[in-house]
Amino acid sequence: MEEIADVAGVSKPVLYQHFPGKRELYLAIVDANALALETAIEDALAATNDNKLRVLGAIDAYFSFVAQGDHAFRLIFGSDLRDDDVADRVEQLQSACAAAISDIIADDTGLDKPEALLLGRGLAGMAESAARYWLADPDPVPRAEAVELTARLAWRGISRFPMTGQAETAQTGGKQAG
Repeated sequence: MEEIADVAGVSKPVLYQHFPGKRELYLAIVDANALALETAIEDALAATNDNKLRVLGAIDAYFSFVAQGDHAFRLIFGSDLRDDDVADRVEQLQSACAAAISDIIADDTGLDKPEALLLGRGLAGMAESAARYWLADPDPVPRAEAVELTARLAWRGISRFPMTGQAETAQTGGKQAG
């Protein structure tokens, strides 16, 4: 706690006023970083109506989070998942990211919510897994290329699901798709 207080520029007593112990501080840091990743993914999905760009943006959000020098990704996904509170927080993050993706899938394809959620989990899991591998790879491909390759794989799969008429109009800007 002393080292954390030094880095934060506060005294240990001030730190203990807000966090009774290391575990509570650790959980607060996990929460803050999980929220940052969730927000980045939601922002990427909301930034455009073009689903191909949404896929690219969401995957880029995972890779950007991994590439940060503050080890936030390792803190969350390399955490001690045997700790129930940590495991619950990681599951909440994964569920929230998958739900954000699945909402768009359900709206655009007309798939039932459980089907869309399965696909959302799959896409989020693929992005997370690829980003984790990229981080650990001793000789990784450049980040931009890793994002592009992962997005291309995801897009080739998800783009095969037929879109509802309203979603197709949003994708094409009202122009005839073809």
